[in-house]
Amino acid sequence: MSETHLETPRLLLRPVTPQDSGLITEIVGDPRVHRMLARVPPGQTKAQTLAWIMSHARGRETDTDHVFAITRGGDLIGVIGANREAADLPFEIGYWLAPGAWGQGLCSEAGAAVIGWLEATRQSRVLVAGHFADNPASGRVLAKLGFLPCGRDKMHCAGRGEAVDHILMVRMA
Repeated sequence: MSETHLETPRLLLRPVTPQDSGLITEIVGDPRVHRMLARVPPGQTKAQTLAWIMSHARGRETDTDHVFAITRGGDLIGVIGANREAADLPFEIGYWLAPGAWGQGLCSEAGAAVIGWLEATRQSRVLVAGHFADNPASGRVLAKLGFLPCGRDKMHCAGRGEAVDHILMVRMA
């Protein structure tokens, strides 16, 4: 199992662990967070979060799922990941931060670290991502990381219980 740790000037990215389940559950329980996440329902339980963490541990073993806790000064402030359905497909980048960490460039910093790691260790030349149309801040993060818009669709948002306008983005090295 990969125990990759990535360091930036302000952050340490490390694999999520079962010990993170309580704080992750608390952060994604905030409507400002889960309403921007496709797969996190309102009221997600600690048990559901723990199951999610364990699924990512299995994905590291097959090189299809690499999810990192974003920590600053030892405190978990968010999550960033790269996952793909199969080893021959591009990785999709996804992330979220606790509201208290918004607006400080931390997602861009974490994203640059993950992308650099993917390019160096997985020879990933094409990456995909997306954001809900009513979350322009996420679009700005992706643009800073070199992603370009390539389409629009509707994506189900578990946090809202409905299909939401979604902007697809791609990054090619």
